[in-house]
This record gives sequence, structure tokens and C-alpha cells, in this order.
Amino acid sequence: MKNDVIEYVNFSDLSVNDPFFSSLVSDYNGFEQWFKKKSLQGEKAYILKEDKLMGFLYLKEENEASDDITPRFEKKRRLKIGTFKIDAHGTVLGQRFIGLILNHMIENAHDECYVTIFEKQQPLIQLFEKFGFKFWGSKDNGELIYVKSLEICNDVYKDFPRIQTQGRSKFLLSIYPKYHTKLFPYSRLQTEKSHKVEDLSFTNTTEKVYLAGMAGMEMIKSGDLIVIYRTADDKKRAEWSSVATSVCTVVETRNINEFDTLEEFIKYCGKGTIFKEGELNYFWSKKMYPHIVKMLYSISLPKRIVRHDLLEKEVISRSDYVGFLPLTDSQFEKIIELGEVNESFIIN
Repeated sequence: MKNDVIEYVNFSDLSVNDPFFSSLVSDYNGFEQWFKKKSLQGEKAYILKEDKLMGFLYLKEENEASDDITPRFEKKRRLKIGTFKIDAHGTVLGQRFIGLILNHMIENAHDECYVTIFEKQQPLIQLFEKFGFKFWGSKDNGELIYVKSLEICNDVYKDFPRIQTQGRSKFLLSIYPKYHTKLFPYSRLQTEKSHKVEDLSFTNTTEKVYLAGMAGMEMIKSGDLIVIYRTADDKKRAEWSSVATSVCTVVETRNINEFDTLEEFIKYCGKGTIFKEGELNYFWSKKMYPHIVKMLYSISLPKRIVRHDLLEKEVISRSDYVGFLPLTDSQFEKIIELGEVNESFIIN
């Protein structure tokens, strides 16, 4: 995505002598030759780079059996996480890359996704396990194999980015433009081409924390689905600049009055909130936004739906309060249809 903090670049644009790759060179015999070969073949990888290289991801499509893995891989369409390294530096970049990997897997209809990883990389292993990767076996060189399949786990993290729609309540929730694209980077509007998505923790985590005070929000519970509605830009007609952009899955909800201390409240909001510590201090003192919703950023709608179309297709009416609006199953299904969501993202 242009202007995104994660870029898709040619291997030939990078140098294997960059200090970032030194651990890969020492861990993998022949890494430098492999890297140069990929450069000559015109292959590409995802990188995160600001002042220096901080993240690298190479994905490979496979449709073959593999005998150097125990137990053996039978022939199957798989997405291989070929090379993946992040310099954590205190943010949650890993989640951002995991979201990219799993979206790629679902959109391209792979049966499985797998990663080879050394046992010493425990933080990364824990991240993969959290998002549904299971230990499979090992390679001759001692690397461990973790596999993610399309098995339904009935767990919002392990099923991510797919969403479970049956038996779940659905809501529409508004967010101001100044917060929207920082929190939901893949849902940027065409009119925001100049918006530079920064390497900020609340941008890079798939877990978003939303604070609000709208009546009725106490109804939201774990597993519910929330359609994110970006409100109108100043001085523009809401009809054409208010837009449904994303679908999130609720992890859990809390009320600000449940926390005993300010520290506990700030720690809970963690890296997923866009608000700075000073703002959270103020919210705590005033108890002005009592409803706290922790949710996973599951789907960016391929086609954004402007308010005009939501009205025209009778998804909402002019009398509805779109700050917070309960949706029926048929309203939600209409949003999924209008948003042109790949049906592979829906667990029926």
C-alpha cells in the first residue's frame, strides 16, 4: 500500500550486508547466496523501514509435498512464510505482519500457511500460536514447523481474520476522521492518498481499544461484530464523505469504573488506543468515556460504502443515530455484500 509503513519492494532494492540481516546470515547457511538469487529472479518482499530496516517478510506460494519435514507434508496449496524477522523496539509490529500474512492466505484461498522457526525465537512462536498456528514437527536442521489451517477454533484470535457471524450481535460504531486512518491503516480512503501511516503502536497492533460514552454500548459483548463508520470530513457533506470502512471482532469490553487505579486503566488500554497518557489521565478523572471496547481489526472493506449508498440500499435510515447503532443480521449482511467482502472471510 502506497504511503504505508510496510512496503512491498524488490530484493534488489535491499542489501544483504545491511546489519539487519546479520542474524539471518549467521543462523542460515547460504542465506547470502539465497538472497542474491532472489534479487536476480526479481522477487519481492515486505519491509518496514524508517531510519533503518526494522522488519522483513518474504512469502512464497507452494503446491507440493515435502520430504524434509517430519511428519511429511502431503501435496497441498500452502503459503510459506519464507523469511520473517522483526526488530521489535517496543512496538507490536509482529501483529501487523501477522495480519498481512493471514489476509494474504485467505484472499488467495490457500489451504494452509506455515512457518519454519528456531526454538530460541520464543516471542515469535507465542505470537504465531496466539493467531492459530499449531506445532506440526521439525526439519532436519532443527527448525520447528508451525502450521495454520482453515480449521474453525471458535476463538477470535485463532480464527482471525475470519469472522463468525451466526449468533453474534452486530453494531455500527462511528469514529472521527482524525483518528480513523491512524487506527485502521488498511481502511484509508482514496481521498487520503497523502496520509502517511506512521510506525505507531496503535497502528501496528491488530488489537484496537475504543473508548466512548454513547448510550447502549453496554450491550456489546465478546464475539460481537462492529462495523467501523468514519464520520464526515469537516465542511463536506456527510452523504458522500461518511463511510463504512471496516469490520472488527470484539475481544472484550470493560467499564472505566471497574478499574481500581489509573495505572490499571492505562495498562489495560495499552498499545491499542490512540490516546496519549495525558488524555487517558483526563478521561479517568472525568469518567467521560466509560465504555472501553477491545477489538480485533478483522476486515478492511474492499469497497468503502458511503452514507448515500447505505441510505439508498436501506441499510440505515436518516433518523438513525449512527454514533452507535445496533444492526440486524440482514443489515450486516448487506454491508458485507456492498463492501464486496470475500466470502472466505465469513465463517458460516
